[in-house]
Amino acid sequence: MTLEERIKKTGQKKILTLDGGGIRGMMTVEVLAGIEKILRDKQNNDKLVLADWFDFFAGTSTGAIVATCLSLGMSTDEIRSFYLASGREMFDKAFLLKRFRYKYEDEKLAGKLKEVFGADTTLGSSKLKTLLMMVMRNATTDSPWPLSNNPGAKYNQPDRADCNLKLPLWQLVRASTAAPVYFPPEVIDIKTHQFVFVDGGITTYNNPSFQAFLMATVEPYNLNWEAGEDKLLIVSVGTGTSPEANSDLNPEEMNLIYNAGSIPSALMYAALNEQDFLCRTFGNCLAGDPLDREVGDMIGKKGPVIPKLFTYLRYNAELTRGGLELLGLPEIEPKNVQKLDSTEHIRELQRVGQAVFEKKVRAEHFSAFT
Repeated sequence: MTLEERIKKTGQKKILTLDGGGIRGMMTVEVLAGIEKILRDKQNNDKLVLADWFDFFAGTSTGAIVATCLSLGMSTDEIRSFYLASGREMFDKAFLLKRFRYKYEDEKLAGKLKEVFGADTTLGSSKLKTLLMMVMRNATTDSPWPLSNNPGAKYNQPDRADCNLKLPLWQLVRASTAAPVYFPPEVIDIKTHQFVFVDGGITTYNNPSFQAFLMATVEPYNLNWEAGEDKLLIVSVGTGTSPEANSDLNPEEMNLIYNAGSIPSALMYAALNEQDFLCRTFGNCLAGDPLDREVGDMIGKKGPVIPKLFTYLRYNAELTRGGLELLGLPEIEPKNVQKLDSTEHIRELQRVGQAVFEKKVRAEHFSAFT
């Protein structure tokens, strides 16, 4: 089935969305490995990969890396191996003289992306088996850019000199992962313009779930998929939250250096929470942790639209002492898994992801979709 045939086929549509979160994307991979196993059992096919079942992958930052791997037809075993082998190299320490601008060098990350995706593979490549959306922030225009390989999108028309489908896939993913403070920005030439891109997590789409729903259903995007609880499924996987990470913060500690290091994480948390709440409000939420003490988890709760517009599943972890204990992981130190660059604790991140799957993901969550 070609991409266009997949887009236009009738019947149910399934979307998988992946949050940003640096090396904590390793948690996401383990949750996805469990989902892949559920779907293999459901289809009685031990060779099934997530691209065989989902129609649309969307990701921001590290989520863009995983989403692109999935869209290319990679299994979760292959993606896990990629993260385990390359995690430390992707967060290569910057040279001392550049440290005041950013913490890590990007050459090894760029090299790994070229190696896995292909240096000549473009956003419009037929290697991509599904719809793919990745989010970045265009610092030049001061605007979020959710780019996709949707052949019907305005700026994806092949007769345009600035057709986005002609852009290198690895470079777009690299742009989506260019977290300020951590990595230098990515500069991309589009037609006669040069744009500077940074991490999509520094937008309202660090959790890209509701934006993916809009892209699938809103007329200007030209996909026009039908909404409905039995027609559209959105599965959203997070990279963990740490709401108590600064519980002992002294106001005098909030200097320039502190803010430079903490603002990216703060923006990511606020963005993912808002997108999650929108999805639980307009979608029929079957799985998800409480958002806060006021609205709870929204499971079974009414919103402004009845019936709801899609079915929604949200899997995530709270990376606090209490949250890890609820996952059966009291021995894991929260600070070791809260940072975006905890590459030395990648095995612990794996264990968190595996625990999220075991505790929160159920085969019946997927039973209404074939």
